[in-house]
Amino acid sequence: MGKLITTSKPLILKSKLLCFSLFYLFATLFLALYTTLSQSKCFFRSSPSDPILNSLFNYPSSYGQHKYAVSTTRSTCSSPVFFSDYWDVVDEIENLRKNSRGYDGVLRYLKGNADTFGGNLSTLARFSYFNHQNDSIDVPCGFLKGFPISNSDQIAMEKCDNVVVVSAIFNDHDKIRQPKGLGSKTLEIVCFVMFVDDVTLKGLEHHGLISIESDEYKIGVWRIVKVAKDSLYEHPAMNGIIPKYLVHRLFPNSQFSIWVDAKLQLMVDPLLLIHSLVMNENVDMAISKHPFYVHTMEEAMATARWKKWWDVNGLKIQIETYCENGLQPWSPSKKPYPSDVPDSALMLRKHGVRNNLFSCLMFNELEAFNPRDQLPFAFVRDHMNPKLKLNMFEVEVFEQVAVEYRHNVKSSDGTTLKKVSSLRRTKRAEADLYVKNGSCCGGCHKYLSTMWAESND
Repeated sequence: MGKLITTSKPLILKSKLLCFSLFYLFATLFLALYTTLSQSKCFFRSSPSDPILNSLFNYPSSYGQHKYAVSTTRSTCSSPVFFSDYWDVVDEIENLRKNSRGYDGVLRYLKGNADTFGGNLSTLARFSYFNHQNDSIDVPCGFLKGFPISNSDQIAMEKCDNVVVVSAIFNDHDKIRQPKGLGSKTLEIVCFVMFVDDVTLKGLEHHGLISIESDEYKIGVWRIVKVAKDSLYEHPAMNGIIPKYLVHRLFPNSQFSIWVDAKLQLMVDPLLLIHSLVMNENVDMAISKHPFYVHTMEEAMATARWKKWWDVNGLKIQIETYCENGLQPWSPSKKPYPSDVPDSALMLRKHGVRNNLFSCLMFNELEAFNPRDQLPFAFVRDHMNPKLKLNMFEVEVFEQVAVEYRHNVKSSDGTTLKKVSSLRRTKRAEADLYVKNGSCCGGCHKYLSTMWAESND
């Protein structure tokens, strides 16, 4: 008879704990690999041979420019943006500048003297400029008071004849952050300009980043331009609106611009961004959709609810003014515009008649009401003529090209910063949006009914 052969389980399988550990390890590796592959859809393709500049500036540890980053939750990208080869982009943008014979048409600006920078125009006067069919008409576009910067800064700004990246910090509200991913030729083509007020300037001096005795200031790639805010608006945010929306006037010879809120750190070369999001899309402006809101009214309600602006009654009057003059909630009929609410922290623009007109009209609305620029956005866009060519890209794209940080909570001397609006007592709305002159219905009744009907559908 043959021998009875007995078998036993391998030693590795006898331990339940070891088996569970191996299962957990392989499952984790699989999930990590899957997540990596999913996230790779969000990565932007650029040539691996792109010459990337390394560290641009070393900050003192006390400045803390990288504190309080805001985390993001989106791990995939449904509409990735693909970049062309860096050197091809450089050649195309430089050739465009050399061969440019001026813009198609010229926008002329209103001149004169006024008590405010923008003239504080009436509703009727502002709206009269929306239909721009005659290039001989002078459009109000700020600068009805002098813009208080030095002559040397103004001369340097006029020399920016290609691409300019602009930001602003007023009331020491943010940190200066250096962009990342710049190609070796970019600093020869792109101007980086940061507008600041006296409060911010003192903070920069406190950390040893500048010397106030100097005639010109520079921190890393950024040219620092001091603005005497006492000559402009009481609210710092409104002073920031000037470089944000009147960049085409501050840099009259630039062809493209990128506005970057100071809370953002740019992670992709601005030439690649302009080429992919503006030039390749053949648009006047590229801007991200808002991550949560689609309708203007949603943004208005959030502005009041979260006390982003102290004058709630002023917000009500503003929105009712727009409703009474044709503002409609977003619907598929507004396509190709996919939303009425942008995230305006990052704005990429091609300077020309349509973009410049939009910027002027936006500035006039912001001066008339408040610096919350998402509120008049859809009204101006939908009612201006000629129409704006707009690329409203996905939020996930925004999160790939910029990193968002929290605002400063303390000033340079360590004291807690206070929001300017919080120093004022909230001004409540006088009546419900459904009520006007004591009877039904307010100017936004039709808007709200349509918006809620769309939502229910």
